[in-house]
Amino acid sequence: MNKVLILDIDGTLTNSKKEITPNTIEALLELQRKGHTIILASGRPTHGVKWISDILQLERYGGYVLCFNGARITKIGTNEIVYQRCFPKECIAPLYTYAREHDMGLVTYEGDTVIAATRIDEHMEFEARLNRMELRQVDDFVSYVDFDINKCLFTASVDVAPELEQDLVKRYENALSIYRSEPFFIEAMPPGVDKAASLEHLFRNIGVAREDTVACGDGFNDMSMIRYAGVGVAMANAQEEVKKVADVITKASNDEDGLLEIIERYF
Repeated sequence: MNKVLILDIDGTLTNSKKEITPNTIEALLELQRKGHTIILASGRPTHGVKWISDILQLERYGGYVLCFNGARITKIGTNEIVYQRCFPKECIAPLYTYAREHDMGLVTYEGDTVIAATRIDEHMEFEARLNRMELRQVDDFVSYVDFDINKCLFTASVDVAPELEQDLVKRYENALSIYRSEPFFIEAMPPGVDKAASLEHLFRNIGVAREDTVACGDGFNDMSMIRYAGVGVAMANAQEEVKKVADVITKASNDEDGLLEIIERYF
């Protein structure tokens, strides 16, 4: 029976150096040769996952990329957006004002470019470098963003980010999904977006039963899909709360090819 393997990227598929080891690459290619499907599920923008989908040959084997934590799913072979939740445009101006008032950075994404609303800082540079994207500041962010976006990202110093996150959560309780993905990153997403909700929509459309899925992750934004999948896997290096909701915890970490034992056991 063909199955679906859903993989978070950072801390799961890649090691601490943000690399995929040759052993893991070969195992994932062999899995697809046998007829199974891979879905990459990440908070990254779509362009930031392209080099990984290329290495794993998802275009050849009909894989999918779930980006922005579920706000967009793309079928790699056809480049078709099969599911999308767009950022509410009425929230862009007040978020920009909030960032200016609280000395925060703010970015969004356009194709292969990270668009900065405020002065460029080291955290924006990290985001652009991680995703192999260009970084460009625009003069009038609110007017510039006249196209559909899936996410805005705040940057803030680590000592004030938790307080700012909680303030934003209260302000936008029903209008946006707000959470911190790194000590210095605060994500702003369309309401109700998470990896599980998007996967459920996709599987309903392509006729996949959740019992035939295995989802692997390590972070808080992976918990919904770990709970949802037929088999939910937490990496050995996962946060403790993530391990609590998983069906299986790998013996090896992401730096020790931890995915190999899951591939061998379930595929």
